[in-house]
Amino acid sequence: MHLIIGGAFQGKGDYAKETYGGTVYDCRLPENKDKLALDLSCNIIDGLEAFTRLCAEESLEAADWLRAHEAELADKVILCDDISQGLVPMDPLDRAWREMNGRTLLYLAGIAESVERLFLGIPQKIK
Repeated sequence: MHLIIGGAFQGKGDYAKETYGGTVYDCRLPENKDKLALDLSCNIIDGLEAFTRLCAEESLEAADWLRAHEAELADKVILCDDISQGLVPMDPLDRAWREMNGRTLLYLAGIAESVERLFLGIPQKIK
């Protein structure tokens, strides 16, 4: 599994398509944003932060769902916005989401074959 993180609109999607190719499941699309599951038939999972947001809203741990599907994630490329920067949100749900997204990325980074951070479209290999 390959994990690509970075800020919003930093080129993660284009980079993943150019580097890995294949089909994309975008968690942020209206038809997907209310699903507490990911379409693992696609090899690129984009917008994981939308999935973790929904899990936070439903008081479910996103990493638990991913752990249950760890074998199916082995050949995937997962893209997620890094929402850990800046001020800690005042809203309890926003804070819970930020913390859950961090826990989820910690888990994924631990099992990933590679981790890259994109900034201004430039990849930086972390793992």
